[in-house]
Amino acid sequence: MSRRDAIAAKKKAGAGLPQATPVDEEVVMAQARPLAEALCNADGMELIQLQYHRERGGRILRLFIDKPGGVTLEDCASISRELGDLLDVHLPDLGPYHLEVSSPGPNRPLARAEDFERFRGQRAKIRTRSAINGQKHFSGMLEGLSDRTVRINTGRTTVAIPIDTISKAYLMESSDRAAKPS
Repeated sequence: MSRRDAIAAKKKAGAGLPQATPVDEEVVMAQARPLAEALCNADGMELIQLQYHRERGGRILRLFIDKPGGVTLEDCASISRELGDLLDVHLPDLGPYHLEVSSPGPNRPLARAEDFERFRGQRAKIRTRSAINGQKHFSGMLEGLSDRTVRINTGRTTVAIPIDTISKAYLMESSDRAAKPS
């Protein structure tokens, strides 16, 4: 039996069975974010970023957390245990997933508008969805945010990037990331 025939046979065998509905990533994020933020705030931490998507091993719900002085392994384990319990209660139909909680590391993501102002003066990399002046990748010194536009000095010029066009942004070297107040 060829591979194509085997696939067709599988489809035919499962044709009468109810199909599992895929979990909507946007809905999960919208429901999980307030739970994660409240938990982090109660423990004196900041929820930097929340991701939920399919990877090779299945669905992953990944949190990046931070606090002044940095995050310990015990902080991550504590948030993971508590959030796992909250998700079991508040999102019982989530289906199988892996929960990962970690510190942002040296390349801290810039996930919220206020991050671009908070980390003014630090080196960052920014990727945009559409080209600005013929390019999508920028690195340099953050000059802050105003009118929903991020300014980054690349060394040759200062580029104004509308925040809604940013697909990914992170600090390049952030040894003093928690020292600046938000």
